[in-house]
Order: sequence, then C-alpha cells, then structure tokens
Amino acid sequence: MMPVVAVETETLLSRFLHIRNQTEVLCRPLLPEDTVVQPMVDVSPPKWHLAHTSWFFETFILQKYFPDYHVFHKDYNYLFNSYYNSIGSRVLRQARGTLSRPPLQDIYEYRAYVNEHVSVLFSKINEHHLTEMWPVFELGLQHEQQHQELLVTDIKYILSTNPLAPALLPPLSKSELFSVNLPEPEYLSVAAGLYTIGHTGPDFCFDNELGAHRVWLDSFLFRNSLVTNQEYLQFMEAGGYQNFKFWLHEGFDLAQQEHWAAPLYWVKQPDGWYRFTLHGLQPVNLQAPVTHISFYEADAYANWAGQRLLTEFEWEVGAQQYSPDLASGTFLEDGLYDPQPSPGQTQLLGDVWEWTYSAYLPFPRFNKAEGALGEYNGKFMINQMVLRGGSCATPRSHIRSTYRNFFHPDKRWQFTGIRLAHK
Repeated sequence: MMPVVAVETETLLSRFLHIRNQTEVLCRPLLPEDTVVQPMVDVSPPKWHLAHTSWFFETFILQKYFPDYHVFHKDYNYLFNSYYNSIGSRVLRQARGTLSRPPLQDIYEYRAYVNEHVSVLFSKINEHHLTEMWPVFELGLQHEQQHQELLVTDIKYILSTNPLAPALLPPLSKSELFSVNLPEPEYLSVAAGLYTIGHTGPDFCFDNELGAHRVWLDSFLFRNSLVTNQEYLQFMEAGGYQNFKFWLHEGFDLAQQEHWAAPLYWVKQPDGWYRFTLHGLQPVNLQAPVTHISFYEADAYANWAGQRLLTEFEWEVGAQQYSPDLASGTFLEDGLYDPQPSPGQTQLLGDVWEWTYSAYLPFPRFNKAEGALGEYNGKFMINQMVLRGGSCATPRSHIRSTYRNFFHPDKRWQFTGIRLAHK
C-alpha cells in the first residue's frame, strides 16, 4: 500500500497538471496577437493571465519549498505580480496591455518550467512540508481556476471589440439555440428563522467565506428560475432604460451617459436582436438567462417587475434548501461559455452570477492572513456588491453555495444575471 503522503501528493499533482492544462486549452484557439490586447482596465490580456498564474506557484510555492530553486526570469516578478504590495512593485493594472514582450512562446516555456519543477518538488517532498504547503498550494489551484473564468470573460470582451466580430468557437446551430420551452416560473418559500451563513467543515474555502454566523431571516419567496432574455426584452421595449422611476440615481445617470439600451454584447439587426458570443454573433436565445448586465440594470429590472433582488443571506439559504444538485447548471467544462435554458432546474449554481442586494463586507471574526496572502480578499471589501452562484465560465469543481464573488455595481463584462425575490 502507498504511504498516505504519496497518495496525497499524487492526487494534488494530478489536479495541478489538469488545472494547468485547462488554462492552456482555453487559450489554444487564440492567435498570438489576441493575447496582448487590453481594451479596458478590467480586462487583462490572456498572455498576462498565463504568466500570472505561473508566477503565483513560483512565488508562493517553489521559492519557498524547492531547495535552490532558480526563478525562470528575474523580471517576471515585476511584470506578473497582480496586486500584492507585500511582494514588491509591479506593472500597473491598466498597463498590462503594453507587454508585447516577452513573447507568448516564452510564457508557455515559463509555464512548462514551473510545471516541471512542481512535479520534481512533489517527488521529493516530505510529509511535514506537504502539510505546511498544502493550504497555499490549494489556494494556488483555486486561484488558477478563478483566472480560467477571467480568461473566458476577458477573451470574449477582447474579441467583441474587434470590428470583424471574430468567433473563438464554431457557431451554434439553430437547433442548439432554440430547442427548449420553459415552464412558467414559480416562487419557492423559505420560512422565517435563524440560519447559519458561511462556510463550515474541512473543505477549501476562501477567507471571505469564513466566520460562520447565524442571521435572522423573515420568510421570503424567491423565483425558481433566472430572468430570461425574453423577459428582459419586455423591460427594454417598455422603456425601462428611459424611465428613471425604476433606477438608483447613479445607475440611471450612468446608463444615460453610456447610452445603455440593452445588455452588453446585444446588437440590433434588421431581423432582430443578436448577441456577441464566443461562437460569434448569434441571434438572441429568448429562453436563455439574460446576462452581462450591471447591478444597476438588475435592480431596475426587478423594480419594473414589481419584485426585488435577494440578499446574499437569502440566496445562500435558498440554495441550501432547494438545490440538492448544486452543480446542475452550465459550467466551464461544458465548453459552451454561454448560459443555457434549463427547464426543471433552479440554476442556483452555474450559468450566471446572480447579483444580490448585499454590500461586500467581512463576516464576523474575519481576519486577514499574515503576509502577502492576506491581501487576497480583505482589502477589496468596499464599494462592491456580492454575487452568488457561479457562471457558465466557472469550473464546476470550483463553486459552492457559500462562495462570495464581488464586483462594482457598474460592471457588465462578467456573466451576471438576475434572480427575483417577491417584494
């Protein structure tokens, strides 16, 4: 029988290589020219993602646990650090698109170099060092999966800004687009009571999920399905973007300034509405969940519909009670990179990140870790809203009901959508 440490290292190494390969699979259809584009500050070039995720393992694993490790390139710490002030200075986020050098081939060699040295490390590591390293290594795996989701959304935005509207993937057939008839939505009830919020148990979670605590919730009703493109189109056609009554003040001002009249990526053609997708410009699938909308748009739609958004606490309790198969939606591994109609399923996980009406704040007893890794989440707990549930770009093994995503309320490039609660 294999020693426990051998079984653990074999499992961890297998996951590491699988996740690292998945990142490269996402980038494989790209041209080298595609990998250096940064059309807005929220988007990072794919080449930067490929390098940064390697930098993470080099910086936090290999330099600490691999004896006499030599960094691949002395300048990469400056080029590919993201926001870790504890590690040192770095290229500013908005300047990542200036990195035409090093060439893409060098970045793939960097990835291979890191993979090789991690494999060697795992062949030599003792149980004590494995135990010490494990939490950081697991964080590195989860971190790379976060960047896989960012790669999907960033690649989509990059290609959408090209006048040729290039497709990364083959176009979908009409039968794939319009093959589902959805039942009428229903509302699910949750009784008033004290509920435990936050992550418990030994499995991995991010630090912002810790601090399990009890909250009182009044009884509430929430919809068993996501708001669809067809429903959102009704809001558009009813003048929803022009009527200030449904909007928060700063959201309405922004919508007017930016001339928003539809979700991001929607294009009006003579024969109807189309959406830019990674399959190219496709007719809007009216039965699919609406996506690529800001918090402001989600809230305005809810007000127009006479409903409201869930709080993050309500969302978590609803998911615990009504979604035994939490991973039943569309995820990264399905390779569609677009939310799908899903009759008979609550889609509480997968398809679209669901805006909640909750500010991103620390849970009770939240503590930032010492050192650079303490910068992972805590310093972003201001002026952002919580989203729950994952999306069609989220790896299935990465999501859980306690996962707290967060974005500023104006952001639209992620796969974000709407679930309604009864007012």
